[in-house]
Amino acid sequence: MSGYRIGLVVPSSNTTMETEIPAMLRRRETVDPTVHFTTHASRVRLHQVTPDELARMNRAAVRCVAELADARCDVLAYACLVAVMCEGPGAHERAERRLGRAAGRAGHGMPVVTSAGALVSGLQALGARRVALIAPYLPPLTATVAGYLAGHGVRVTEAVSLSEPDNVAVGRIPTQRLVELADRLDVTDVDAVVLSACVQLPSLAAVPQVEARVGRPVLTAATATVHQLLTGLGVEPYVPNAGRLLAGAMPR
Repeated sequence: MSGYRIGLVVPSSNTTMETEIPAMLRRRETVDPTVHFTTHASRVRLHQVTPDELARMNRAAVRCVAELADARCDVLAYACLVAVMCEGPGAHERAERRLGRAAGRAGHGMPVVTSAGALVSGLQALGARRVALIAPYLPPLTATVAGYLAGHGVRVTEAVSLSEPDNVAVGRIPTQRLVELADRLDVTDVDAVVLSACVQLPSLAAVPQVEARVGRPVLTAATATVHQLLTGLGVEPYVPNAGRLLAGAMPR
Protein backbone atom coordinates (compact mmCIF):
# COMPACT_ATOMS: atom_id res chain seq x y z
CA MET A 1 0.00 0.00 0.00
CA SER A 2 1.14 3.55 -0.80
CA GLY A 3 0.38 6.17 1.84
CA TYR A 4 0.40 9.87 1.05
CA ARG A 5 0.23 12.88 3.35
CA ILE A 6 -1.54 15.87 1.82
CA GLY A 7 -0.80 19.28 3.33
CA LEU A 8 -3.38 22.06 3.03
CA VAL A 9 -2.84 25.75 3.69
CA VAL A 10 -6.34 27.12 4.17
CA PRO A 11 -7.81 30.49 5.16
CA SER A 12 -8.80 30.50 8.83
CA SER A 13 -12.44 31.11 7.89
CA ASN A 14 -12.54 28.27 5.35
CA THR A 15 -14.91 25.45 6.28
CA THR A 16 -15.14 23.69 2.92
CA MET A 17 -11.67 22.66 1.77
CA GLU A 18 -11.11 20.30 4.71
CA THR A 19 -14.43 18.67 3.84
CA GLU A 20 -14.39 18.38 0.05
CA ILE A 21 -10.72 17.44 -0.47
CA PRO A 22 -10.79 14.50 2.01
CA ALA A 23 -14.16 13.41 0.61
CA MET A 24 -12.67 13.09 -2.87
CA LEU A 25 -9.61 11.30 -1.58
CA ARG A 26 -11.82 8.81 0.30
CA ARG A 27 -13.68 8.13 -2.95
CA ARG A 28 -10.33 7.53 -4.65
CA GLU A 29 -9.43 4.98 -2.01
CA THR A 30 -12.67 3.05 -2.56
CA VAL A 31 -11.68 2.21 -6.14
CA ASP A 32 -8.04 1.43 -5.36
CA PRO A 33 -7.27 -0.02 -1.91
CA THR A 34 -3.52 0.15 -2.63
CA VAL A 35 -3.49 3.90 -1.97
CA HIS A 36 -4.29 5.76 1.24
CA PHE A 37 -4.37 9.48 1.96
CA THR A 38 -4.31 11.59 5.09
CA THR A 39 -4.85 15.35 5.07
CA HIS A 40 -3.14 17.83 7.37
CA ALA A 41 -4.08 21.51 7.48
CA SER A 42 -2.54 24.72 8.73
CA ARG A 43 -4.67 27.88 8.84
CA VAL A 44 -3.84 31.48 7.98
CA ARG A 45 -6.04 34.38 9.09
CA LEU A 46 -8.70 35.69 6.70
CA HIS A 47 -12.11 37.21 7.43
CA GLN A 48 -13.16 39.36 4.49
CA VAL A 49 -12.27 38.49 0.90
CA THR A 50 -10.72 41.84 0.03
CA PRO A 51 -7.44 42.62 -1.76
CA ASP A 52 -5.77 43.86 1.44
CA GLU A 53 -6.67 40.81 3.52
CA LEU A 54 -5.76 38.46 0.68
CA ALA A 55 -2.33 40.08 0.36
CA ARG A 56 -1.72 39.74 4.11
CA MET A 57 -2.72 36.10 3.95
CA ASN A 58 -0.28 35.42 1.12
CA ARG A 59 2.56 36.85 3.18
CA ALA A 60 1.59 34.83 6.26
CA ALA A 61 1.30 31.53 4.38
CA VAL A 62 5.02 30.89 4.77
CA ARG A 63 4.46 30.07 8.45
CA CYS A 64 1.86 27.45 7.51
CA VAL A 65 4.23 25.85 5.03
CA ALA A 66 6.86 25.44 7.75
CA GLU A 67 4.32 23.76 10.02
CA LEU A 68 3.31 21.30 7.30
CA ALA A 69 6.95 20.62 6.49
CA ASP A 70 7.28 19.48 10.11
CA ALA A 71 4.55 16.89 9.36
CA ARG A 72 6.64 15.60 6.41
CA CYS A 73 3.81 15.99 3.93
CA ASP A 74 4.32 14.57 0.42
CA VAL A 75 2.64 17.46 -1.38
CA LEU A 76 1.19 20.80 -0.36
CA ALA A 77 -1.82 22.74 -1.68
CA TYR A 78 -2.24 26.46 -1.08
CA ALA A 79 -6.01 26.65 -1.08
CA CYS A 80 -7.08 30.17 -1.92
CA LEU A 81 -7.59 30.79 -5.60
CA VAL A 82 -8.30 34.51 -5.75
CA ALA A 83 -5.56 35.42 -3.26
CA VAL A 84 -2.98 34.15 -5.72
CA MET A 85 -4.64 35.54 -8.84
CA CYS A 86 -4.71 39.02 -7.26
CA GLU A 87 -0.92 39.08 -7.52
CA GLY A 88 -1.07 39.35 -11.30
CA PRO A 89 0.05 37.33 -14.34
CA GLY A 90 2.11 34.26 -13.53
CA ALA A 91 1.30 34.56 -9.82
CA HIS A 92 0.55 30.88 -9.26
CA GLU A 93 3.95 29.85 -10.56
CA ARG A 94 5.68 32.44 -8.35
CA ALA A 95 3.63 31.36 -5.33
CA GLU A 96 4.43 27.70 -5.88
CA ARG A 97 8.14 28.47 -6.12
CA ARG A 98 8.06 30.77 -3.08
CA LEU A 99 6.25 28.29 -0.89
CA GLY A 100 8.38 25.43 -2.15
CA ARG A 101 11.50 27.32 -1.09
CA ALA A 102 9.92 27.99 2.31
CA ALA A 103 9.32 24.26 2.76
CA GLY A 104 12.93 23.56 1.92
CA ARG A 105 14.16 26.14 4.42
CA ALA A 106 11.95 24.48 7.05
CA GLY A 107 13.78 21.22 6.48
CA HIS A 108 11.43 19.25 4.23
CA GLY A 109 11.10 20.15 0.58
CA MET A 110 7.88 19.10 -1.13
CA PRO A 111 6.03 19.95 -4.35
CA VAL A 112 3.50 22.76 -4.01
CA VAL A 113 0.32 23.32 -5.98
CA THR A 114 -2.05 26.27 -5.74
CA SER A 115 -5.77 26.18 -6.39
CA ALA A 116 -5.20 29.02 -8.86
CA GLY A 117 -2.66 27.04 -10.85
CA ALA A 118 -4.78 23.92 -10.52
CA LEU A 119 -7.76 25.63 -12.16
CA VAL A 120 -5.58 26.78 -15.05
CA SER A 121 -4.12 23.29 -15.46
CA GLY A 122 -7.53 21.64 -15.15
CA LEU A 123 -8.98 23.78 -17.92
CA GLN A 124 -5.96 23.01 -20.08
CA ALA A 125 -6.38 19.28 -19.41
CA LEU A 126 -9.98 19.54 -20.64
CA GLY A 127 -8.95 21.57 -23.68
CA ALA A 128 -11.33 24.32 -22.55
CA ARG A 129 -10.84 27.69 -24.23
CA ARG A 130 -14.23 29.24 -23.46
CA VAL A 131 -15.92 28.88 -20.07
CA ALA A 132 -18.78 30.16 -17.97
CA LEU A 133 -18.10 30.48 -14.25
CA ILE A 134 -19.71 31.17 -10.89
CA ALA A 135 -17.81 32.92 -8.11
CA PRO A 136 -18.82 34.15 -4.65
CA TYR A 137 -16.72 37.30 -4.91
CA LEU A 138 -17.57 40.94 -5.41
CA PRO A 139 -17.57 41.73 -9.16
CA PRO A 140 -14.08 43.32 -9.25
CA LEU A 141 -12.52 40.15 -7.83
CA THR A 142 -14.49 37.98 -10.24
CA ALA A 143 -13.12 40.18 -13.03
CA THR A 144 -9.63 39.51 -11.67
CA VAL A 145 -10.24 35.76 -12.02
CA ALA A 146 -11.55 36.19 -15.56
CA GLY A 147 -8.54 38.33 -16.48
CA TYR A 148 -6.12 35.79 -15.01
CA LEU A 149 -7.69 32.97 -17.01
CA ALA A 150 -7.58 35.13 -20.14
CA GLY A 151 -3.83 35.39 -19.65
CA HIS A 152 -3.72 31.61 -20.04
CA GLY A 153 -5.84 31.49 -23.18
CA VAL A 154 -9.22 30.88 -21.52
CA ARG A 155 -12.04 33.31 -22.28
CA VAL A 156 -14.78 33.70 -19.66
CA THR A 157 -17.94 34.21 -21.71
CA GLU A 158 -20.22 34.65 -18.69
CA ALA A 159 -19.39 35.23 -15.04
CA VAL A 160 -21.82 35.21 -12.12
CA SER A 161 -20.71 37.09 -8.99
CA LEU A 162 -22.53 36.32 -5.75
CA SER A 163 -21.06 39.49 -4.19
CA GLU A 164 -20.36 37.96 -0.77
CA PRO A 165 -17.15 39.30 0.84
CA ASP A 166 -17.63 37.48 4.17
CA ASN A 167 -15.74 34.22 3.80
CA VAL A 168 -17.70 32.44 6.55
CA ALA A 169 -20.94 33.34 4.76
CA VAL A 170 -19.55 31.95 1.51
CA GLY A 171 -19.16 28.55 3.18
CA ARG A 172 -22.84 28.61 4.11
CA ILE A 173 -24.19 29.18 0.60
CA PRO A 174 -26.43 26.20 -0.22
CA THR A 175 -25.04 23.95 -2.91
CA GLN A 176 -28.49 23.84 -4.53
CA ARG A 177 -28.11 27.53 -5.31
CA LEU A 178 -25.25 26.67 -7.64
CA VAL A 179 -27.46 24.19 -9.46
CA GLU A 180 -30.09 26.89 -9.95
CA LEU A 181 -27.52 29.42 -11.13
CA ALA A 182 -25.96 26.92 -13.53
CA ASP A 183 -29.36 26.33 -15.11
CA ARG A 184 -29.38 30.01 -16.13
CA LEU A 185 -25.94 30.03 -17.71
CA ASP A 186 -25.65 30.29 -21.49
CA VAL A 187 -23.52 27.26 -22.32
CA THR A 188 -24.23 27.28 -26.04
CA ASP A 189 -20.66 28.06 -26.99
CA VAL A 190 -18.56 27.07 -23.98
CA ASP A 191 -16.21 24.17 -23.49
CA ALA A 192 -16.63 23.84 -19.72
CA VAL A 193 -18.35 25.33 -16.68
CA VAL A 194 -16.42 26.42 -13.59
CA LEU A 195 -19.13 25.80 -11.02
CA SER A 196 -17.13 27.31 -8.17
CA ALA A 197 -14.11 29.54 -8.75
CA CYS A 198 -13.46 29.44 -4.99
CA VAL A 199 -12.41 26.66 -2.63
CA GLN A 200 -14.79 27.93 0.07
CA LEU A 201 -17.98 27.80 -2.01
CA PRO A 202 -19.49 24.31 -1.37
CA SER A 203 -19.94 22.63 -4.73
CA LEU A 204 -18.79 19.00 -4.83
CA ALA A 205 -22.25 17.49 -4.45
CA ALA A 206 -23.54 19.57 -7.36
CA VAL A 207 -20.82 18.72 -9.89
CA PRO A 208 -22.28 15.51 -11.40
CA GLN A 209 -25.80 16.94 -11.32
CA VAL A 210 -24.83 20.13 -13.16
CA GLU A 211 -22.61 18.25 -15.59
CA ALA A 212 -25.55 16.07 -16.60
CA ARG A 213 -27.82 19.11 -16.99
CA VAL A 214 -25.52 21.35 -19.01
CA GLY A 215 -23.88 18.67 -21.13
CA ARG A 216 -20.42 20.17 -20.62
CA PRO A 217 -17.49 19.27 -18.36
CA VAL A 218 -17.94 20.86 -14.93
CA LEU A 219 -15.06 21.56 -12.59
CA THR A 220 -14.44 23.57 -9.45
CA ALA A 221 -11.43 25.03 -7.69
CA ALA A 222 -11.53 22.01 -5.36
CA THR A 223 -11.84 19.30 -8.02
CA ALA A 224 -9.05 20.95 -10.00
CA THR A 225 -6.88 21.00 -6.88
CA VAL A 226 -7.40 17.27 -6.31
CA HIS A 227 -6.57 16.63 -9.96
CA GLN A 228 -3.25 18.44 -9.50
CA LEU A 229 -2.50 16.74 -6.19
CA LEU A 230 -3.05 13.26 -7.60
CA THR A 231 -1.16 14.02 -10.80
CA GLY A 232 1.76 15.39 -8.82
CA LEU A 233 1.88 12.23 -6.71
CA GLY A 234 1.85 10.03 -9.80
CA VAL A 235 -1.59 8.65 -8.89
CA GLU A 236 -4.24 8.22 -11.59
CA PRO A 237 -6.54 11.28 -11.27
CA TYR A 238 -9.75 9.33 -10.99
CA VAL A 239 -12.44 10.19 -8.45
CA PRO A 240 -15.99 8.85 -8.83
CA ASN A 241 -18.80 11.40 -9.19
CA ALA A 242 -16.49 14.41 -9.27
CA GLY A 243 -16.83 15.50 -12.88
CA ARG A 244 -15.12 14.78 -16.16
CA LEU A 245 -11.78 16.26 -15.08
CA LEU A 246 -11.46 13.47 -12.51
CA ALA A 247 -12.89 10.74 -14.73
CA GLY A 248 -9.50 9.28 -15.66
CA ALA A 249 -9.05 5.64 -16.54
CA MET A 250 -10.56 3.36 -13.90
CA PRO A 251 -7.72 2.00 -11.71
CA ARG A 252 -7.15 -1.74 -11.96
